Amino acid sequence: MQNLAMRIEIESPYAPDIVALLEEHLADMHLTSPPESVHALDVARLAARHVTFVAARRPDGALLGVGALAALGEAHSEIKSMRTTPAARGRGVAAAVLTRLLDIAKERGDIRVSLETGSQEFFSPAHRLYERHAFAECEPFGSYVRDPHSRFFTLDLTHRA
Repeated sequence: MQNLAMRIEIESPYAPDIVALLEEHLADMHLTSPPESVHALDVARLAARHVTFVAARRPDGALLGVGALAALGEAHSEIKSMRTTPAARGRGVAAAVLTRLLDIAKERGDIRVSLETGSQEFFSPAHRLYERHAFAECEPFGSYVRDPHSRFFTLDLTHRA
């Protein structure tokens, strides 16, 4: 894995390159999961006040990846819309974005961060990423229900340095 020089900052999901990446993300989600099991947010929902959206960019401004943190209440947030551009995959972008989102969660006082992802083979790299960052599988949270097409993970931030 070759790590890239990047900056990760809070941005609007309405930037044209971000919109294109998010449209690709939603299209892939609909190709791999039945409609009722697709929980990815569209651009408008990622721009909501309770969502913190970040983008990873090369020093020249080229988009590398995105991710979001949605506040659920009671010091609990959810990771949403993690996506790396095809050219940047396998180069540390997702791990860097995830780390930045966890730092944001901890800074704002969250004690737990959870997420939902697909259960299909397509999502295996995501499963490995979350497990490497000490997320553990959990029961559905928030408004989620058991679904054979979903896996749920959570991380207790009180044990994170």
